[in-house]
This record gives sequence, structure tokens and C-alpha cells, in this order.
Amino acid sequence: MISPCTLVCSIDLKTGYCFGCGRTRDEIAGWMDYTDIERRVLMEALPARLETVERKPRRETRRQLLAQRKTKERDTA
Repeated sequence: MISPCTLVCSIDLKTGYCFGCGRTRDEIAGWMDYTDIERRVLMEALPARLETVERKPRRETRRQLLAQRKTKERDTA
């Protein structure tokens, strides 16, 4: 199952979005009940949401580091 979770679970009080993934509490709680299509649609909206949070996560997550590594490997191949 796809998930945007970055293990940075803290909610921005101004926007109501998680600092790590951009989902709301209700979206996080209901994630298992969503269809794959609903998850993908929501995940497309998350980058724009994360631009609106008051502060960024304090650390790079393992998921971000792995994505960066894959991008670098792909670019050098």
C-alpha cells in the first residue's frame, strides 16, 4: 500500500496538515479505508499543502534520503 508517511508526525496548528506528509488527522486516520485511487489523488495534492505549513520538518526522513539516492542513481545511469 502506498503511503506518504515520513514518520514526522506532528500537526501544524494553522493549516491542520501534518508537517511530514501534509495529510490532516482525519486523512491519516482513514488512510487504510481509502481506495488506491483515492490515495493517489490525495498524494498529488500533498506537495502543495506542505508549502503552506508554518515550519518544515526538523530532519530529513529516511524516505527522503532514499528518494534522493534513487534520483542520483537514475541521473548518473
